[in-house]
Amino acid sequence: MIDPRFEEPLRALVDSLPSGTPDRDLYERILRQVVALHRRGLDRGELKLLSGALKDFARACEVFGRHRDRRKVAIFGSARTPPGSPIYEHCRRFARAIVERGYMVITGAGPGIMQAGNEGAGRDDSFGVSINLPFEASANPFIDGDPKLVHFKYFFTRKLAFVKESAAIVLFPGGFGTHDEGYESLTLLQTGKSDPVPVILMDLPGGDYWPSWERYQRENLLARGLISPSDRNLYRYTTDIDKAVEEIERFYRVYHSIRYVGEWTVLRLKRAPTPELMARLNERFRDLLAAGDFEVGDAHPEESDESEAVRSLPRIQFRFSRRHLGRLRRLIDEINLSVPDAPAVGAARDPHAGTGSWKLSEVIDGEDLPPE
Repeated sequence: MIDPRFEEPLRALVDSLPSGTPDRDLYERILRQVVALHRRGLDRGELKLLSGALKDFARACEVFGRHRDRRKVAIFGSARTPPGSPIYEHCRRFARAIVERGYMVITGAGPGIMQAGNEGAGRDDSFGVSINLPFEASANPFIDGDPKLVHFKYFFTRKLAFVKESAAIVLFPGGFGTHDEGYESLTLLQTGKSDPVPVILMDLPGGDYWPSWERYQRENLLARGLISPSDRNLYRYTTDIDKAVEEIERFYRVYHSIRYVGEWTVLRLKRAPTPELMARLNERFRDLLAAGDFEVGDAHPEESDESEAVRSLPRIQFRFSRRHLGRLRRLIDEINLSVPDAPAVGAARDPHAGTGSWKLSEVIDGEDLPPE
């Protein structure tokens, strides 16, 4: 509740928005939250935190909003990787390869792997989301001064922007920051707090960085029951640039996007599902259902805020138990592999939608799930 004295001025402020402004209810909700802050007893430091976070995120939404027509790939990795080193060149070549398929690249705008990503992608196809650090005075030269460079005050708003804007995440070897970004991405995917995206662990041929990391997951997390076997479907490992690009392209081969509408989970697709695919999903993935079956559906009224291109897409809908998101990833793989001749080209420019396995060749299916 806000002070009644502010009610009339607040309503006048909302009414003064230009005619036809969409989402006026949300502007009003935000304004009410701000006006009510004086009653919550926040100190100056807490108010500065809220102000800085809003400024960070509003600026990021503005910059990324100009490029909604293209999917973007986030690249994480060590700031200490020297230019010209083998892993630097590997990242640079990957960035160039994914841009050639129509995607854009997002990095943390710093040195090392971040610089390699921006260099490979080129300035026109790069974003940088930098963080104010005393030992990194400026962005790398391949993104510095670009209008697609966003400066963040806080790590948490920066990571949120990364996850919100990324259609795929590629992790190269790195330190605490890389692990922080990787584990946060996996946690959000595991809990369904972010939309499904491919996560790829990339190393040089013969490298042991990610294999040793995976061994830790198996021996210390999986063996102790701290993660589920299907959680390992949330990431893939490769040393091959072409396979990494193929993995990203294949993820969007048939699958387009996801949205939660009431009790329904809706998967929007680029091709209508066949009766054979629906039968297979209902046979193999019943563990994901809270009730009912996988069904072919139409756009829900709640999806009216999407573009006509998205509303017209074919759909599979189901009542999801919201557990075992690694199995949901496996279901998306099943859908994408159901049309072997579907061209992957063009996935980077699919119509924008709002929201809602160890090696590339390995699939961890549901048979090894422990009983509930």
